[in-house]
Amino acid sequence: MLTETQFKILYTVIQKQDYKFTQRELAKEAGFSLGKINEAVKELTEAGLLNNMIQISAAGHEAMEPYKVKNAVIMAAGMSSRFVPLSYEKPKALLKVKGEVLIEREIKQLQEAGITDITVVLGYLKEQLFYLGDKYNVNIVINEDYYRYNNTSTLIRVADRLDNTYICSSDNYFTENPFEPYVYRAYYAAVYEAGKTDEYCISSNNKGRITKINIGGQASWYMLGHVYFDRDFSRRFVRILRNEYDDPLTKQQLWEDLYIRHIKELDLYIRKYDADKIKEFDSLEELREFDDKYLKNANSKIFTNICTALDVKEEDITNIVPIKKGLTNFSFRFTVNGKEYVYRHPGVGTSNFINRTSEKKSLEIAKKLGLDDTFICMDEKEGWKISYYIEGAETLNYHDEEQVKEAIRMVRKLHTCNVKTNFTFDIWEEIRKFEERLEAQGNTQFEDMQELHDIMEKLRGLIIREDNEKCLCHCDTYDPNFLVDASGKMYLIDWEYSGMAYRGGDIGTFIACSDYTREEADRIIDMYLEHEADTKEKRYYYTYIAAAAYYWFLWAIYQNSVGNDVGEYLYIWYKYTKTYSREAKKYFEK
Repeated sequence: MLTETQFKILYTVIQKQDYKFTQRELAKEAGFSLGKINEAVKELTEAGLLNNMIQISAAGHEAMEPYKVKNAVIMAAGMSSRFVPLSYEKPKALLKVKGEVLIEREIKQLQEAGITDITVVLGYLKEQLFYLGDKYNVNIVINEDYYRYNNTSTLIRVADRLDNTYICSSDNYFTENPFEPYVYRAYYAAVYEAGKTDEYCISSNNKGRITKINIGGQASWYMLGHVYFDRDFSRRFVRILRNEYDDPLTKQQLWEDLYIRHIKELDLYIRKYDADKIKEFDSLEELREFDDKYLKNANSKIFTNICTALDVKEEDITNIVPIKKGLTNFSFRFTVNGKEYVYRHPGVGTSNFINRTSEKKSLEIAKKLGLDDTFICMDEKEGWKISYYIEGAETLNYHDEEQVKEAIRMVRKLHTCNVKTNFTFDIWEEIRKFEERLEAQGNTQFEDMQELHDIMEKLRGLIIREDNEKCLCHCDTYDPNFLVDASGKMYLIDWEYSGMAYRGGDIGTFIACSDYTREEADRIIDMYLEHEADTKEKRYYYTYIAAAAYYWFLWAIYQNSVGNDVGEYLYIWYKYTKTYSREAKKYFEK
């Protein structure tokens, strides 16, 4: 094994094979003192790795083989959710910076360093990146888990390729090519931050070996940019990754977090770079600072929509912040001329179950009724929407009596407005569609699915014969869709599922998404009716609590299948389906 000094001398000579170095020139080029170079050159010459003209021999080339970079992996599967709105339309890797596509620039820099075995791992909007295979002769690997797991799900797919390997992020921009055909040992690139940072901050010993990582720090070197796995690091890391990959923690975290947990057995060194050599753009604002082209033309249809709708210029759109609460759509907040707005971008696959024309019509009605005056405009074909942002808004508290009364009043106002649209939301028909969709996916194979289906079918037949009158309904009346501003004013937002429907569905959804006991549910029904419910009314609303719970239960299974984690609601809706279908059945039997 070569010492680091010997490696650097041989590498320097290889880089300029036709040049005849003096030892003084070699010391300057390799960055060592003349005395250290003289001693190392003598050792290499005696070992037959250099000749007397300080030129590398065949034996020298052979000694360098263990340090030769074998390949590179570029991770390009993630969505880059912080980089809104551009990441809604294309992978961040395809952004043009200073006239070059980010990932293309990185591939070319690797190839210029002699690294031609390059694997690109794709996930989000993968089809937009397929062309790289032909254009640059790179390998394409698909990570189908990109939306549910973190980047360990990318590395597990290329575990058998990890050797002397560069690990790269597709969204890095290197002002100078950092890649080399030979590397002495495993390292993580780092830049210095004099102030506070939330990044992964590095502590290392006097040899540069990383000993500790802290998330967040001040006056610190932090991880940024490319990483190099040498053969020994890859072997150890792959063994750990494979052993621990089934652990949910491993899947949900970054590969760096797995490394940190095993930092004592994984030798990784810090390699320091000037901050102007490695760029990573976490937001559009950062990209605008580096490439002022993005101030006036980000080549984004979303920006074009905003400019047209609000009659503004792109440079007027500032303070862009993603909003993460939506389960089916992507949204971000932005500021124009001191006013704050929200842009809603439709999620993948939502056109399968959402009628945008119906949504727009309902929004226009809701605005006239004073139920949602945040609405500004919407494109019914593409599904995007612009609204006013409600500063300091909080969601409905199911146990705040005044808030609940106001929410129920708003629902009743909608139901009794006597306004009709040409669009319907038949919860029973929507249940059938979801059952068929899930059946086709093979997502209905659990023990009591048939039992749930059978009892809901029985209740449907009973209740439709008894009451099949429809009115305009919201059809998604759960707590996050009731917003309360600082003055106490309430807004009923998100009208995606709205249409002519059974009024029981709105009360059913309101209750099915709560933690109410049956006694509390009865109070909500009475509050809506403005009198104590009789037997017939109770069985009507119990049926629709069960129907709403079952619909949203099926919806949740579908959302999970396309990567949107619904969380605890899945079990809540399952439980309410069973509880209230039994109660409704009892009342029908009476």
